[in-house]
Order: sequence, then C-alpha cells, then structure tokens
Amino acid sequence: MRSISFTLLGLALASLSVGAVAQTTSQSESTMSFNVGLTSDYRYRAISQSSFKPALQAGVDYAHKSGLYVGAWVSNVSWIKDYVGATDGSTEIDFYGGYKAEIAKDVSMEFGAITYQYPGNTADKVLANANTTEVYAALTVGLVTAKYSQSTSNFMANPNSNGSRYLELAATLNLGNGYSLTPHIGRQTIPNQADNVGDYTDYALALAKDFGNGLTASLAFVGTNANDAFYRVGTFDNLGKSGAVVGLKYTF
Repeated sequence: MRSISFTLLGLALASLSVGAVAQTTSQSESTMSFNVGLTSDYRYRAISQSSFKPALQAGVDYAHKSGLYVGAWVSNVSWIKDYVGATDGSTEIDFYGGYKAEIAKDVSMEFGAITYQYPGNTADKVLANANTTEVYAALTVGLVTAKYSQSTSNFMANPNSNGSRYLELAATLNLGNGYSLTPHIGRQTIPNQADNVGDYTDYALALAKDFGNGLTASLAFVGTNANDAFYRVGTFDNLGKSGAVVGLKYTF
C-alpha cells in the first residue's frame, strides 16, 4: 500500500533523494528511475502488510520537468490470507500519478491518485475486494509535510468503507554525513465500523543513511493504538503492534 510517504523505508529515504531528483530534472525534460528494496516488515501507515515477515519490493518512477509524475510499485503481502482469511492475494501492485510544484520559496504542493491492486485476491468472498483507490493532497513548508488521503472505493477489504481518511504529518531532519531523521504521526479513520473500532493513530521515527551510488539503509521504530478487536485475528498478533523495521533500498 504505497502512499506518498509510501512504506516507512520510503518515508525515511524520500529526503535523501529529493536533492538528486531536483538537480536531474532541472537539466532534462524527464527522468526515469528504478528501485529494489528489502524490508524486515512491510508497514503501511504502521500496519504490517507482511504479517511481521520480510518483504521484497521493487518500483519504477517517471518524473517530468513540469512536475507531473507516474509510477508503479510491487511487494509481497500476507494480510489478505492471514487476517482476512481469503484463499488468494499475496501480491500488491500500486499504480500512481500526480503533480508536484513549488508555489513559493520552501513551499510546495502535491496532489494525485493511487490504486492498490491485489491481483486475483479473493477477499470479496469473505469481506470485500481488497483493491483500493485513493486521492491525496500534500503541502510541504520547509522541513514539514502535511498530507491528506481519502479512498474513493472500499478501503482494504473493509465493507462500506468508501471515504476512509488518513491525515499525516512528518518532518525531515538532515543530520549530515548522509543521515536523516524523520518523525511521523498519522490518523486513519474507516467509516461504518461499529464503535469506530478500525480507527487508530500511528507514529514512527525513522533514521536513514545514504551510502551513495543509490544505496540507502533505514531503521524505523513504529507503533499504533490499533484495537485488537479489529487488527488481531486468531493466533496472529495485532498488525499495528509496536516494533522496529530495518530496510535496504537500491535506486538506479
């Protein structure tokens, strides 16, 4: 489930790539980049998508000098089978596109849409189809980014959840020598759930190190107040439990 902050790894790495991307796009009409990554636990909005197991991920991004961009990203997932109880749905493929522009010194805006696809998933046999589409808008002022996302479909296999919302706030701190620190807080709401049991607040602190030549590593500490009644099933632990996530990403 890749949002603008994408995975926690992507959140930590974003600040390290902005300068390089800006420099490249100023010299050419467009850029295309590829990335591969490995994470110890694929977290999306602090909720584990891989049932606390490692995930292998890859993506491609195209950015035009005008500010328009499109991309695609893929990862293995486990939550559809483990938590929904569906028989199929082990792959996530995201397609996204949008526009980003600087509107004043140290102030930029961004908006776009993303669809999370789970090919062949059978979650609709249990709850609702897992495929989800969202629109989003973000505003960055200096080091701080605020972003709002809203689903235009059912949200992640939850019936009658069209209009689910996520509001997040993050800051990117350059520590020097290739290190960056990214604190983050977010609030997810899912409508039409009894007693708002699906709503939760998440928080994270991610440290990233750019080793140069496209290689970056990250360590993130993440947690939520996600309700056991909604995010824990059978012998599987609460998907939003606190934990550490280690990631490695190569961009070329």
